[in-house]
Parts: sequence; structure tokens; C-alpha cells
Amino acid sequence: MTIGRWMRGLPAWAAAALLQAASGAGAQAPAVTGEAARATTGAVYTTYSPYAGRKYPQRVYFGDTHLHTSLSGDAAMVGTRLGPEEAYRFAMGEEVPTSTGMPIKLSRPLDFLVVTDHAEGYGIMTEIMAGNPAFSGDETIARWIKALKAGGREALEVKNEIVKALGENTLPAVIRDPKVVGPVLREGWKKYTALADRYNQPGRFTALIGYEWTSVPGGDNLHRNIIFRDGQDRAEQVVPFSALQSEDPEKLWAWMDGYEKRTGGSILSIPHNANLSSGRMFELTDFTGRPFTREYAEKRARFDVLAEVMQTKGNSETHPALSPKDEFADFGITGWATNLSMTKAATPAMRPTSFLRSTLQNGLVQEQAFGVNPFKFGFIGGSDMHSALSTVESDNYLSHLVATEPSPDRWSELEKTGSGAKRYSWHHEGASYAAVWATENTREALWDAMKRKEAYATSGTRMTVRFFGGWDFGAKDASARQIADVGYSRGVPMGGDLPRPPAGAKSPTFLVAAMKDPLWGNLDRIQIVKGWVDKSGKPQEKIHDVVWSGKRKPGRNGMLPPVGDTVDVATATWTNTIGAAELVGVFRDPDFDPSLRAFYYARVLEIPTPRWTAYDSARFGVKMSPEVPMKHQQRAWTSPIWYSPS
Repeated sequence: MTIGRWMRGLPAWAAAALLQAASGAGAQAPAVTGEAARATTGAVYTTYSPYAGRKYPQRVYFGDTHLHTSLSGDAAMVGTRLGPEEAYRFAMGEEVPTSTGMPIKLSRPLDFLVVTDHAEGYGIMTEIMAGNPAFSGDETIARWIKALKAGGREALEVKNEIVKALGENTLPAVIRDPKVVGPVLREGWKKYTALADRYNQPGRFTALIGYEWTSVPGGDNLHRNIIFRDGQDRAEQVVPFSALQSEDPEKLWAWMDGYEKRTGGSILSIPHNANLSSGRMFELTDFTGRPFTREYAEKRARFDVLAEVMQTKGNSETHPALSPKDEFADFGITGWATNLSMTKAATPAMRPTSFLRSTLQNGLVQEQAFGVNPFKFGFIGGSDMHSALSTVESDNYLSHLVATEPSPDRWSELEKTGSGAKRYSWHHEGASYAAVWATENTREALWDAMKRKEAYATSGTRMTVRFFGGWDFGAKDASARQIADVGYSRGVPMGGDLPRPPAGAKSPTFLVAAMKDPLWGNLDRIQIVKGWVDKSGKPQEKIHDVVWSGKRKPGRNGMLPPVGDTVDVATATWTNTIGAAELVGVFRDPDFDPSLRAFYYARVLEIPTPRWTAYDSARFGVKMSPEVPMKHQQRAWTSPIWYSPS
């Protein structure tokens, strides 16, 4: 009997293995598929493995797209002595000492990191503190150095003074002199991009290159993180564009366009802290007050493809005044005035253009007017920690600043006052992570996923969340073990546009699934947030509870009862005796009008768990003021899926 005749009775995968063995130990025989499979078995075998040949993302990667080190002037001013190298080592799972010498380590390594130091004075404060003679002759700078070296309250006051000077463009002339700062910035950027290349390990850990453009006109936050797809070879061909050159986002986008044309590279921007912009981040005019044009809308949509929904300075999703029927709208908004410098009091007119949900609604209105949606952004998270260490988990919250690292009284530190408000350290959140669905852990794959908005944000845990939109998802799809197979084959993922409905389809359907972080709380519920503009042109929103844990039922008011609460604040512990490890559901929009534009995103809530303040209270044995929150419901927000009648 020949080998060929004998193999006819074997499965294709076994025949392929025998062929490889017969051809030599190191030989690579082709897989037995198609015609070869027919010849050996009489049947067609493409592959035995259900995972082989998949082209869509099969894994979510967690990281931080917003981290500052000693190269950022404000971080260096208040004691940060760790640079990008320590930031990478820590993100990769290594135990490192903080700037004050305390050992710290992540619960689990991150998959990727973007060090985003401020372009404004990039590395300058490090040079000043080191005694660079180019700066030491200035009286104001000499006073700053003295206060910064003294530390404590004096250092914080100087930091606030410098932030104000930056917003008013009144920094000492020597810091604004390109002949002085230019060489320092160029050399610092070159060293940083080289370091990012050295720590970038495709498949294991990705060091994306980036920086922060820190525009603060009048104290209003217009900041953006700039993320490169490229390595040092392209990124070092430019020097970061800073707000000292222009505070106008349109000038930033022009510089980004120039970078892509000059280098052949790719770049995107992520606005953050819209909640501290006095309504300017998403105002319905350009920077100079002129109404939008189609050209402006196209520029904005091209580069601002993601928006940071949460970070240590709070939540920018929505506000209770904007979403009075959203029972979870008050998460992470305590203690902050309406702008970064706390120089303005909040007004109702500011709010719709300070938060992401209302801005997504405004984007639908603009699309009706121009045919382009300038606010068609996805959601992502970032920490904005200024310690060089991305510590956002509640039980491992280091601090946003070195000056408020763990101590018995750090919670009560009064950081700033202004416009009738006071900001204490306890107002800060331990947040948040960026989650990206990419085909592999590389710069190119992660950046491409961000560009297509296949990303979501969490408030500090590592929930796994899938979200798909289509026209024919049904209840049976929620029981499929391969949710992604169903979602990608019959719909679009988060960040996508619903395709034209097939004949007979009356409303869109959404398939959503979430799995808990193994180290944190069980899941309470999955909601879908819908936003649309009605026929009169008025923005509308509705929150739908799609799937939830336990045997709860909505009440007569349509509201789902709370999941319960197992938190013991005194010991900063909880139990997972309530909630669910995973939730999967299908939602069909009951109020769909095919003539109206709309967006949908998923919000996943965990059961209550201790906040970082509860861990501090238990570890240091301190009693905090009654207004300090001790527990919260951590959550995730997916990028939206859009529907357009066109």
C-alpha cells in the first residue's frame, strides 16, 4: 500500500502532520486544504481550528495614552524626578521606587504606554533645576527654583503661578525665546524618541511615541495628546508643535497635516478634560469665534478621532444638569470648577459643549448642516498622572502629583481655590485605562485600531467589553460563545457606522458583551446610551438597561433596582456575592426613526467597590470628612456606533 492510498482514511490535519514528518524534521509541508484535501480524503477541510485565519481583533490591549514624567515642567516643579525610562519599566511590570523612594509595582503589566510630556518647555524645567546657565540669570526663574527646592506649599503655589503664566502667555522671556529653548527641546525630543524605540517590543509591549499640546487660553482647557503611528526615524524629523506657537487647534491640525506630508507618517490627536474647558473644547465656533465651515469640520474629524472620557481630573461623559434622567451621571465630577485654573464659575450655557455625550448630539446637528460630523469621535481613557507612574487601580493609587503621594493626611490637601470653589486631593480620581481592540500588540496595529475608533475607556479596572451594531442580531446570538464571530460577520464594531438597512429591517440591533476584571468587582449591568436629534432639531437622549445580574426587574418607573452593596468601608473590602462575572445581551431600539441621525454606545457598570480614599482611610487609620466619597461603581464606556439616514 502506498502512503498516499493509506492516508485517504485519515483526517486532513493528520495527513498534513504525516507529510511533514516524512519530508524531514525541519521541513515545512503546506497545509492539506482545498484540492489536496479532496485527493486524500474525498472531503474539503479548510482548517480544524476555529481560530485560524481570523483577520479581526481577537484580543483587547490595556494601556495608558496620557502620562507625564520629569520632562513635563509642572511635574518637575513639584518633585517628579522619574523620566520616561522609569515610566516604561514600571508599565512593563517592574517594581520601581517613586520620586520619594517608596517601592511600587503594578498588579499586572500594561500592554502599551504613551508618554505624553508637555511640548511647552519640553525638558526645560529639568534643565533649570539642574542649573543650566542659560536660565539661571532670570530673577523670576531664580525665585521659582528656590520655592521648588523648598517643596510643600511653596512649590504648589509656584506651580499654580506658572500654569497661570502659561495660560496668559506671560512666562519669562527666556523660556519663550526659541534660540534658547529650541536646542533643549530638540535634544530632549530626540532622546525620548530613541528611548521609546528601545523599549518598544512588538508582540510584548508597545511604546507609542507622543506628547501633549497644552493650550490653556484664559485658563480654559483645550489640551490634546498627540499620538504617532511611527518610530523615531519619522518622529524625530519634527519638533513638537506647542501652544507657545499657537493656542489655536486649527494651527495644530495644520502642523499635523504637514508632518504626514513631510514624513509619510501618521498622527492623531485626543482632546482631554473637556469638563475643564468652560465650554470651549467643543464650542460651535472655531477658535476665533467664526461659525463652522465644511472645511473646518473635515479637519477636525480627520485628526480628533478619539476623546478622553475620564482621567484623574474627572469624568467628561456627561453632567447631572445635562442628563437629569441618568441616575449614574454624577460619577467623577466632584470638586472641580469649570476650567483648569478655577478662574471661572460654571454657567448652564457652558455645559453642553464641555461634555462628550452632548457634543456627540451637537455633531449630528452639524452633520445635517455640512454633511460632515466634526465631533465623530470614539472614547478612550488616560490617567494624566504626573508622577511618571501609571497607577489608576483604587488599591494602588499613588497620586497624580509627587506632593500628594500616600500619607495619612494627603486626602485633605487643599490644592487650589478660585471662583468660589476649592480643590482638595480627594477630588482626584484613580483613573483611567485605555482599551484597544487590535490585531496584535504593535505600534501600527494599536494606532490603526485607535484611528478606526475600536477602543473604549474604563475608570480603572480591566473589564473586557465587546459592542457590535447591525440589523438582525437576535436573542440566540447572546448565547454564542464566539461573540466576535457573530458581531464581525453580521455587523460593525464600536467606532463604526451602521450599514444601510436591508429590506424589511425596521430598527437596528446591538450585540454587547462584558466580562469582569478578575481582580475587581462583578458586573452590575450593561446599558446602551442613545443620542439623537428629533425632527424639531432638539437633541435627545435615553438610557436603556439591556442586561443585568440577578433576578431584578424594572419598577413601574422603568428603573432597574440597585444591584446591592457589599462594601465594608472600615476595612476597604467587598465580596463578589452579588453581580455577575459576565453579561451578554441583545438590544433592539424600540423608538427608532429611520429619518433621524443617531448614535449608540455601551456603558458597563461594576458592583460597588472601595474608592482609593477608603483604602487610605483603612491603611492609615484616619477618619475623613463626610463629603469624601468612599466607594463607587467602576465602569467602562465604548466608542459609539453611528446611524445616518444617508
